[in-house]
Amino acid sequence: MTVREFRTEVWLVAHAIKTLGLDKGSAIAIDMPMNVNSVVIYLAIVLAGYVVVSIADSFAPREISTRLKISEAKAIFTQDLIIRGDKSIPLYSRIVEAQSPMAVVIPARGSSFSMKLRDGDLSWPDFLGRVKHFKECEFAAVEQPVEAFTNILFSSGTTGEPKAIPWTSATPLKAAADAWCHLDIHKGDVVAWPTNLGWMMGPWLVYASLLNGASMALYNGSPLSSGFAKFVQDAKVTMLGVIPSIVRAWKSTNCMAGYDWSAIRCFGSTGEASNIDEYLWLMGKACYKPIIEYCGGTEIGGGFITGSFLQAQSLAAFSTPAMGCSLFILGSDGYPIPENVPGIGELALGPLMFGASNKLLNADHHYVYFKGMPLWKGRVLRRHGDVFERTSRGYYHAHGRADDTMNLGGIKVSSVEIERICNAADNSVLETAAIGVPPSGGGPEQLVIAVVFKDSENTTADLNQLRISFNSAVQKKLNPLFRVSQVVPLSSLPRTASNKVMRRVLRQQLTQGDRNPKL
Repeated sequence: MTVREFRTEVWLVAHAIKTLGLDKGSAIAIDMPMNVNSVVIYLAIVLAGYVVVSIADSFAPREISTRLKISEAKAIFTQDLIIRGDKSIPLYSRIVEAQSPMAVVIPARGSSFSMKLRDGDLSWPDFLGRVKHFKECEFAAVEQPVEAFTNILFSSGTTGEPKAIPWTSATPLKAAADAWCHLDIHKGDVVAWPTNLGWMMGPWLVYASLLNGASMALYNGSPLSSGFAKFVQDAKVTMLGVIPSIVRAWKSTNCMAGYDWSAIRCFGSTGEASNIDEYLWLMGKACYKPIIEYCGGTEIGGGFITGSFLQAQSLAAFSTPAMGCSLFILGSDGYPIPENVPGIGELALGPLMFGASNKLLNADHHYVYFKGMPLWKGRVLRRHGDVFERTSRGYYHAHGRADDTMNLGGIKVSSVEIERICNAADNSVLETAAIGVPPSGGGPEQLVIAVVFKDSENTTADLNQLRISFNSAVQKKLNPLFRVSQVVPLSSLPRTASNKVMRRVLRQQLTQGDRNPKL
């Protein structure tokens, strides 16, 4: 699709949105797969002066309802179904069950659908039919102040109500600047990053590619299939974004074999801590092009730490704060350790970051991000909650969330650190989760490893032998004082909809239950 064709479609949808008669600045939700229609709708909502409410298409009715209520959405765009290969997953029925406001429903196939719409809901053809006489008529953008909201996104919501985080008119420029500065996205690039508008990387991808004059490549299907590998080849993708879980699955199934990814000039990686062996394997699929690590947050609108083509990169490591950001590693006294000194601790951010949030819709922004944080050179530092290590060579390693750290025999250690070692300790293991579990009678935390096997039918694994292997590897590569007390097999790890492992949930279940395989 050319820029001209794309712009014409955005104008037409913006004209049609105006016919809904909503108050200026009203919130309008999108609950759809990330495809051409959803991107057109996203930009049309912003162009017309309204606020997008981002809802992931994987959510159950209750989660959809929660987000609609918090954002006070006045309308929603959705599809009748989500088509995944030969599967049809209902979506409109979930919107109805969530008691959504008026919905505009797009047929996943063709121009009609079998189900009956609620009174007041509109089909996509009827919605566009209202403004057919406006085809190719420019829609004059509604001017907004820089602090006006353009998008409401939500944190994963693994505990309690999800945080509602508004993006302003400045946030898109933060996303695009990161992409320009750190991933060198420019005119002529083709950018692919499997994601959804319900998570920050969806809107990020829209702005990071289009504001920099690049093309955006959207695949309608699972990124875990060979179909996706063929799409990357045929679309001649030059910048491919991934998350480590996807790379792990690719390496395990080898579904990428036989496809030509030589057009790729760099990878981007975000979402969770990376694995060196898996990422070396990924680089090998594209003539050993570099991987730029990228870590940030929804409330930042992009990254705070990343890599750069202007610096030597190290696998599974970050080389620099993101442009315009300053980083501080807090020592055991709660204050920043000296700059350029190696160390590990909770990461804090300088409070001034272009495009970052300064408000939450359903929580106290100051309490969440600033209360209890140290003063540094006259400014209160901003909380992020990740544990980072700065190495003697000046690189940074992520060690998971601060609440994913555990205390083993008086030594603080990150779950991610242990998991990296256990994942490589036995060929039958697909992935692991390390959890510190207090014994029922009290006392020091015990290290329990939850395991997912490559062969999901594996019921004969010798868990005691595996525990011995894990012990040997952890004691050899991390600390001789650490000891794995139990191995628990699982069919899959519990994850948030944005794919982060919910170790807290596992810890809760293991603490409350009798720690048997029925978990």
